[in-house]
Amino acid sequence: MQHLANLDPAVTALLGDYPGHVGHDELIGDDRLPRAHWQGVLDDIAQLGPDVLAARSEEAQNLLHENGVTFNPYEDDPGQLRSWQLDCVPWVIPTDEWDVLEAGLRQRSRLLEHILDDLYGARRIISEGLLPPELIYTHPGFLFSAADDPPQVERPLLIFHGTDIIRDSQGGWQVLADWTQSPSGAGYALENRITLARALPSLYRDAPIKRLAGFLQAQHRCLASLASTQREQPNIVLLSPGPGSPGYFEHAWLANYMNFSLVEGDDLVVRDGQVAMRTLGGLKQVDVILRQINDPWCDPLELRPDSLLGVPGLLQAARCGNVHIANALGSGVLEHPGLLAFLPTLCRELLGEELLLPCRETLWCGEPQTMAKVRAELDGWVLRDISKPGRIYRADQMGLEALRDLRISMDRHPYLFTAQRHISPAVAPGFNPQSKTFERQSATLRFFSLVEPDDLTKPVNERNYRVMPGGLAWVGEPGAPLMKSRLVKDVWVTAPVPQPHISLLRQALGPIVVTRDGKDLPCRVAESLFWMGRYGERLDTRGRLLREALARLLQDDRQESGSQLMPDLLRALDIALDPDAFADDSVPTNSRFPREYIVTRDRLLQLFADDLPEGLPVIFGHFVRNSRAVRDHLGDDTWRAINSLRQHFNSMSRARGVVVGQRHLEAMVLDLAAFFGLCNETMPHHYGWRFLDIGRFIERALGSLELLKLALLDADEPGIPLWEVVLATTDNLTVYRRRYRSQLHPLAILDLLLFDETNPRSVGYMLKRLGRQIAKLPSPGSSPYRNLEQRLIIQATSCLHLVDIETLTDLEGSPEAREALSNLLDQLIEPMSELSNALSHSHFSHVEAPRQLVSMHYTGQP
Repeated sequence: MQHLANLDPAVTALLGDYPGHVGHDELIGDDRLPRAHWQGVLDDIAQLGPDVLAARSEEAQNLLHENGVTFNPYEDDPGQLRSWQLDCVPWVIPTDEWDVLEAGLRQRSRLLEHILDDLYGARRIISEGLLPPELIYTHPGFLFSAADDPPQVERPLLIFHGTDIIRDSQGGWQVLADWTQSPSGAGYALENRITLARALPSLYRDAPIKRLAGFLQAQHRCLASLASTQREQPNIVLLSPGPGSPGYFEHAWLANYMNFSLVEGDDLVVRDGQVAMRTLGGLKQVDVILRQINDPWCDPLELRPDSLLGVPGLLQAARCGNVHIANALGSGVLEHPGLLAFLPTLCRELLGEELLLPCRETLWCGEPQTMAKVRAELDGWVLRDISKPGRIYRADQMGLEALRDLRISMDRHPYLFTAQRHISPAVAPGFNPQSKTFERQSATLRFFSLVEPDDLTKPVNERNYRVMPGGLAWVGEPGAPLMKSRLVKDVWVTAPVPQPHISLLRQALGPIVVTRDGKDLPCRVAESLFWMGRYGERLDTRGRLLREALARLLQDDRQESGSQLMPDLLRALDIALDPDAFADDSVPTNSRFPREYIVTRDRLLQLFADDLPEGLPVIFGHFVRNSRAVRDHLGDDTWRAINSLRQHFNSMSRARGVVVGQRHLEAMVLDLAAFFGLCNETMPHHYGWRFLDIGRFIERALGSLELLKLALLDADEPGIPLWEVVLATTDNLTVYRRRYRSQLHPLAILDLLLFDETNPRSVGYMLKRLGRQIAKLPSPGSSPYRNLEQRLIIQATSCLHLVDIETLTDLEGSPEAREALSNLLDQLIEPMSELSNALSHSHFSHVEAPRQLVSMHYTGQP
C-alpha cells in the first residue's frame, strides 16, 4: 500500500501532520492517499505554496471586510464588530456522490411540500394517525389563521428550501434540520464563491466545478413567474427585518443582485386587499414578496400583535390571492425538529418511496415510550424545546440544578421536547494561515433547493425541485448555528469539465419600459439617505473642528494665543468644561504639561472613545445605521469607503495621544470626502441622491452659520486666531489667502462664507443648491402653490439677498453692525432648522390622511 511519503514534496509539506484521523476523512482515503476528487485541487494549492496561500487568505479576508460581509447584528458598534473568516480551502464533493445527494435533497423538498399542502388542506396525515396532532398544533409555526375555511388560494407552498447536513464518522450523510420560512445562506454562498474567485483566480478559473449563479437566476424566474398572470413586469420585493437583523447584509446583497426592492414592514401597506409599497411617487402595487421574516412576525393583525416588523393585513391579502409570498405563511411548522422522526413513514405514505437521505436519529418526547427511552439515556441526547427556538440542552454539560429543572419541564410538557442523538462527525481539510498548513475541521453544510419555474402551474404531486450545485459550510459542532461560527467554507461540486460563467444579466426577450425618475424609491430609503447626508456632514464638521482644537492644544506651551482660544473651541464642540477641574489635585501634572493642558487634552480625546452625545463614535454610529438601511443603493466602492471609516474608528477608540488623534481625524476627513465624492459620481442623480445632497447641505449650512455666529459675535476671545480656525475648518484658508493675502478682516470672511455663491462652502451657495434640489423633488400634492420647504428656502435666500452690506462693515467697533449681523444669522438659522421638519412631513411621514369608513347623512332631526 502506498504511503503519503510517495506524494509530491510540496503536497506533503502542505499536509503537515494533517493525516492520522480515525474515521471518515474528506481528504484522505482508506489507502492513506488523497482522494481522487481532491487531487487536482490539492496540486493547484501546493503549486501556490504556503506563503502565497496565506497571503491569498488574507486577501480574501480583506475583500469580505471591504464588502461588509458579517452576521453581526451590532455591526455599527465598532466594539462589537465580529469578523467573518472564509477558509480558502473549499469543501469538495465529487460528481458521483453529488448525484446521490442531489436526488435525496430533491426528494426531501417534494416530501415537505406534500406535508405542508396536507397540513393546511385535508390534514389526512393527522386524521390517519401518521402524525400526532399534539406535535403539529402545539408548534408556534402552525398558523391556524392560514388554515381557515376556505383555505388559502392555490399557489406554490414551498418555493425555497434549505437543508442542513453533516457527514458522520462512518462517511454517511445525515440531515440535521430543514429551513422553510426564510432560508438564509444562498447569498453568502455566492459571495464566498466570488471572493475566492478574486483571491485565488487561477485556482477558481481552472477548477472543473459547477457554478452557482444559474440557481439564483432560476430563483429570479420562479418569483417573477408567480405574478406572470397579473402583469408583464411584476413588482417583486424582498421583505427584511431591517439593518438590525443579523443577516441584513445578505438581504441587501440578494436584493441588489436580483434587482428586487429591499423593503421593511413600514414600507408596505395593505389597501383593499392589495399590498402596496410606499414610494415618493405614491403607492405602488406589490405582486411577490420574498420574505426574510419568520411567520409569527409577518402580520401583527392576525399573528403576533406585538410585531413591529410585519405588515398588518398581509395574511388576508395572501389569502385573497392578491400577493404571493415565498415561502408561504405557515411553512414554519416544517422546521419542527420532532418532524424528523416521522419523515421515513411519511415518505412511504405520501410519495411511495423510501427516504433517500436519513435524518439524525430523532425522538419526539410526546409519546410515552420515547419519553422513557430519552430519560433513561439522557446523557446521549441533545434536547430541544420548541417554545424556546434555537436553544439546546445537553445533560452532560449541565449542572445538577439546571438538570433538575429540565426534568421537571419535560415531565410537565413532554410534547414540547425533541431528542436527537449526538453525532461523531467526519473531518475535512482547512488551511491555517498562521501555521501555513492544513488542519482537521468538522463542519455543517447547508444546501438549497428551488421549485422548478416551469412546474409552478402543476399540481403539488407533479412538481420537481432543482438543487444549488454547491452551498455554504461552517465549522463547529454538529448542529451549531451558523451565526455562532467564525469560519465558513465554500462548497464545490466537481464537474467533468470547467463550467462557463453565468450572469444574472441577460438579453431581454422584448422591449422594456425605460425609467429614470426614481419615483419608485421607498419613503424610508429617501429618509435614510437624507439622514446619512446629515450625519456624514456633521461628522466631517466636528472632525475638522476637533482637528483644529488638537492643533491649537499642541501650541499651548509655545503660544499664549492658543490657550486663550481653547474655551471658544470647546464651545464650538459642545464641550462643557468645569473650571474647578483645573484645580483638581488628583490630575497629574509636570513642568512640561500644566494641569489645564492635561484636563483639556483628556476632555478632547474623550470624543474619540466615550459614548458622549457629542462624541464622534455616536455620530458615526448614526451614519452607519442609515447607510446600512440603504445598502442596496450604494456601490461597492462607496461601501468600501464606509468600511475604511470603520477601520479608522476601531483604531480611533484606542487613540491616547494628540498627534495620533490628529492623524485619525485627517484620515476620517479624507474618507468622508471619498464617500461623498463616490456618491456624487456613482449614484443616479434622481430623488435618492437629491435627498442625500439636501441633508448634507442643510447640515453644512447650519454648521457654518453657528460657527460664524460664535467667531464673529459670541466668542470670549474673538480675533485673528479664531477667524483662522473658521477658515481652516471650512477649508477656505487657501482661498482667503489667495484673495486677500494675509490680511484677515471680518467683512472679507463674511463675503467668502456667507455671500459668495461661487464658493461651495458659503451659505449663499448652499441656499442656491438647496433651492435647485428641492424644486426637483416630487410634489406631495396637486396644489399649484409653493410648498413649505420651498417657501423656507425663499425666506432664507431673501434675507441674505436683501441685507444692507453697509450695516455690517464695522463689526469690531459698531454695536449696530453686530446687532444687524446677529439678526441676519438668526433669520437664516430659523428657516434652515425648520426645513428638515418640513421635508420629513412632506416626503418621509408614513401617516396617511384619514378616511371616512361610514357614510353619515344629516336628517335634520335632533
